Amino acid sequence: MFFDSPAAFRALPRRAVALFGMSGVGKTRIASIVRGAGWFHYSVDYRIGTRYMGEHIVDNFKREAMKSPLLRELLMSDSIYIGSNITFDNLSPLSTYLGKPGDAAKGGIPFAEYMRRQGEHRAAEIAAMQDTAHFIERAGRVYGYDHFLCDTSGSLCEVVDAEDADDPVMGPLSTDCLILYIREEASHADELARRFDLDPKPMYYNPGFLTEVWHRYLAETGLAEGEVDPDAFIRWAYRELLAWRAPRYRGMAARWGYTATMAEIAAVRDEADFLDLTEVVIARRLAE
Repeated sequence: MFFDSPAAFRALPRRAVALFGMSGVGKTRIASIVRGAGWFHYSVDYRIGTRYMGEHIVDNFKREAMKSPLLRELLMSDSIYIGSNITFDNLSPLSTYLGKPGDAAKGGIPFAEYMRRQGEHRAAEIAAMQDTAHFIERAGRVYGYDHFLCDTSGSLCEVVDAEDADDPVMGPLSTDCLILYIREEASHADELARRFDLDPKPMYYNPGFLTEVWHRYLAETGLAEGEVDPDAFIRWAYRELLAWRAPRYRGMAARWGYTATMAEIAAVRDEADFLDLTEVVIARRLAE
């Protein structure tokens, strides 16, 4: 969805925006701001964790509960209920299910199992993204919202081919939404890594990239799979991931949308600021 003037987007009676970029760049913060101003907030991670991965998450909880004789008896007699209390702001159930590869004593899971769960997440993310059009329509028809924001997963670029103009995820999305990439800079790497340490989000990796960095980490540390500290690997891989994803995200923005910097996003304090920023990014692309 491209515009021929900066004011054209603001003039729409019903606006739809999809934000994308690395975890930690400010997507969900902007979503919270505009949600407070009466926009419908469609969180792709929330949709993944409830609609598409919910059963996997709860079954994992139940497997752990079955290890306790008391809980096993109560579960088998339907005396207790186990559920996932996932929210926009708390995606821990999904993160916990995806897990981290490495030493079981430190909470790790075998790499093969980690890869299997990654495959489940890929299918779920594609399906959740393709639900966007349905939620745009539903937000207006059922709830009476005029404006809509799609808060995408930080791993969106892993399920999109920026070389394919008819990509089955981004093609339809770009006809329904203004696409806005929030660009991180090299100078932000430490801050993004710090945010990731404090608030790890569900993480899906390109399988080729993940396999390569896993084996490289084992070679560099001299550790066997079962000796890897899961947290140490995830932190190390995240910095590798920043460099891997940046050109992919920029390719997506070049084909389908507009670009704002993290600094510009951080300066947004209310809906008016956000609408002003959309005019800035539209004007910037028109001037290129």
